[in-house]
Parts: sequence; C-alpha cells; structure tokens
Amino acid sequence: MAAESTGTSGAYAAAGVDIAAGERAVDLMKRHVARTRRPEQVTDASGFAGLFRLDTNKYKDPVLATSTDGVGTKVMLAQQMDRHDTIGIDLVAMVVDDLVVSGAEPLFMTDYVACGAVVPERIAEIVGGIAEGCHQAGCALVGGETAEHPGAMEPDEYDLAGAGTGVVEGDAILGQDRVREGDAVIAMGSSGPHSNGYSLVRSIVDRADLDLFAHVPELDGVLGEVLLTPTRVYAKDCVALTAAVEVHAYAHITGGGLAANLARSLPDHLDAELDRSTWAPAPVFGYLADKGGVGREDMEATFNMGVGMAAIVAADDAERALRVLSDRGVPAWRLGTVTAGSGRAVLTGEYRGA
Repeated sequence: MAAESTGTSGAYAAAGVDIAAGERAVDLMKRHVARTRRPEQVTDASGFAGLFRLDTNKYKDPVLATSTDGVGTKVMLAQQMDRHDTIGIDLVAMVVDDLVVSGAEPLFMTDYVACGAVVPERIAEIVGGIAEGCHQAGCALVGGETAEHPGAMEPDEYDLAGAGTGVVEGDAILGQDRVREGDAVIAMGSSGPHSNGYSLVRSIVDRADLDLFAHVPELDGVLGEVLLTPTRVYAKDCVALTAAVEVHAYAHITGGGLAANLARSLPDHLDAELDRSTWAPAPVFGYLADKGGVGREDMEATFNMGVGMAAIVAADDAERALRVLSDRGVPAWRLGTVTAGSGRAVLTGEYRGA
C-alpha cells in the first residue's frame, strides 16, 4: 500500500500533497489488509510490489485469469452520503465476480485510490471496505497505491480501481463451448443495483429532487443508504458450486442487464429462455422506475433487476445446484432453460407480483 511520496518537501506540501497524511493513511489501513492474507503470499519488505507464490503442485495446467474494474459513479453517491466503508466491497465484487465466470479461483488483488486530498481516516475506511470484499472473496489484497491529485480533483473527491488475478485448471475453463441444449439457468439474487446504472440513479435523484437522507417507507430505509448497499460477492459461492455440480458457464450481470450479459455466455446456436415470473425484483427497482418514469425495457437494459449472477448447469444438476447455493445463504432459483436458437437470452412473462 504505497502513498505517493518524494520525501519531506515543503514545496510539495505547498502544492497540495500531504506526505505525512499519506503515511498515516498507510499505517491505518495495515490492519485491514492483514485480514486478507493467504499462505501463498511472500513478504516483500520494500513494499514496492506484492509477491504471491503459485502452487504449481496443485495444478496440472494452471491458467491465470485477470480482471480490472472500478466502481463508476457510485463513488459520487458515497461522497454525498459521507459514507466510505462499503464502496471498496463494490470494487472487489466487480473484479472477482468477473474472474469466476471463467471458473477461476480469485487469488489476489491490488487497488488504486486517487483523491483530491488524503484524509487518512477516509482512506482507511475505503481500504477497509476493499479488505472486507477480499475477505468475502477469499483472495489476498497484496498491494496498491494511494495517489493525491490536488488541482485535478476536489479535496473530498476520490475514485478507485482494482485489478485481480485468479487461476483455473486448463481443462476446466468454463464458457460457451460447454453449454448444451436443455441446460438449466440458475439465478443468484442480487443485493440491489450493485455497481451499475448509477449515472441513471443519480439522474433520477436529481430530476425527481429526492432526498438521499430521507427515510423511504417502501424501501424500509434511508434512500442513500439503500442505494449504497454493497454488491454481493459471489466468488466463493461460484467456486463451491463449480466443485459440487456440473457448471457449464457463468454470467456476471453488470452493465447492460441480464439478457445482454447472459448472451455473452451462449454459443451462436443456442438461446436462454428466461421467465420473469420466477422472481420479484427488489423494491428499489420499482421505486427508481416510478420516480424516474423509466420503462421496463430501459430498466432491464440498465440494471440487474435482482439477478446478480447466473449459472448454466447440466439439467440433472439443477436441484443440487439450488441446494448448494441455499446452504451457502445465497438466494437462488431456476430462471430458465437453454434451447435451440441464435445466441440470445430472451425474457418472457411478467415479474412476480407485477
């Protein structure tokens, strides 16, 4: 966890970079990072790089998988609410839940936090959330960077990004080529909008003049806090599911919605027929649609609508898959079936309770 530093330059401080604050931020975040340690980590006293030993005895043909992402404009909502302890979980989820789509187990992550001014306690909160996300995913946080950008960002502004690495056995890589007609599509429930669609969320909040600090009865909570609900981390659950049943593919439901993301995991000659009546989207989606005057087509093209991850499994394993996920505390249901087609995911019917 490095903070930008060039020594103890008074001129640098006058330019807006507080080296002492950066060093204090590093000290505060160390206890969070320590929670994520895995036995494969190798200590590098210099702190310039994170080292991780790959256990080649564990794999016959290890293939490394990598992913990088950010949180998008959800960070602006965190800044408005002055709540910074969960946005890091969103970051980790966006990275590791992409990795597991290939069948990979996430091993480690690095992060990058850019801010207008280093406030040590705030940086520690952000990194604490990243560490919590890594803990949930079972991966190590092996390093990162905190950079102070005075002039480019306002003092209370920040943004964050991360990169993750995982490993999968060469003959166990999941994807389109494994999907078969008749396979079952299993949905895993989301915790809310996750980290996608927040430009539209903020637009709705502004246009409808909504108060982020107001309690909303139909959401059973404060609006801003509901919207900041962290992204569900599916990584460990997907790794466990892959070990227990015949999984053919996963789809991480992010920007573009359920149909577009699931179609990425289908071969050109197969479709996924999905039934809306198998679930009821969380109230937050209906609230946003109503306050923003957003139609179903646009909602479904922007938000996950309650499905954060989908698994395509062998038909005979569908019930077992549901039991595995239920035992792990993941809301899950049979969403649809793979049929002959042209590589599309098609939603039919009406949402439960609509």
